[in-house]
Amino acid sequence: MSRIATTFAKLKAEGRKALIPYVTAGFPYADITPALMHGMVAAGADVIELGVPFSDPSADGPVIQKAGDRALALGIGLAQVLAMVREFRATDSATPVVLMGYANPVERYDQQHGADAFVRDAAAAGVDGVLIVDYPPEECAEFAAKLRASDMDLIFLLAPTSTEQRMQQVADVASGYVYYVSLRGVTGSGALNTAEVEATLPRIRQHVKIPVGVGFGIRDADTARAVGRVADAVVIGSRLIQVIDEQPHEKVVAAAADFLQPIRAALDA
Repeated sequence: MSRIATTFAKLKAEGRKALIPYVTAGFPYADITPALMHGMVAAGADVIELGVPFSDPSADGPVIQKAGDRALALGIGLAQVLAMVREFRATDSATPVVLMGYANPVERYDQQHGADAFVRDAAAAGVDGVLIVDYPPEECAEFAAKLRASDMDLIFLLAPTSTEQRMQQVADVASGYVYYVSLRGVTGSGALNTAEVEATLPRIRQHVKIPVGVGFGIRDADTARAVGRVADAVVIGSRLIQVIDEQPHEKVVAAAADFLQPIRAALDA
């Protein structure tokens, strides 16, 4: 059983929902990410989504695009992201880490280091899941099998526009959890429609039997609590990126923790 499955099983037994913060690796400082990951766990994070910087993202709004551009300017690529995970794993063997990004860096990594190098090196670093925005499920059975053979999960997005067929295609190959994009747009855009989320999740669960997390548009404790009533996990990224942006190095971890703690409390309430 993967670390992700173990974590969700434990939370379910406790009657709790997962808090999944997203940060861009190498933002806002090249060396901050492992300490930031530990700080988020201490503040109540159950799973960490770590964004792999990429120059041409298709799902990221301006906040996360800016964070990715800054990380790239600091020299952060997939090799550096894996090194950050290894450093985090040296003192945290329990918290699942999911890499979220795009196909180009993964395929380029394999070109540079050999076939299946990404799967091998991600597993060795301690990665637990991979969410690649532009990998469609119907083309991912082999990749998903390779990840599962190394105790890693392949996570997919679903959206308000997803058809029943698409939900089933995702259900056929996904493991760990499924990430429901609650908005028609990019990250950080618009206001969350919790009524629509409540109406859509039962449809998703007719097909998807693993946990369902909800993200895009969750910005505070109130929206997190509302989503947590119907979802298995709450994913929060753009607002967290804004909170740590422009912080001096020594205040980044505390700023993230101060933001996440009331969200954790709201979910537990």
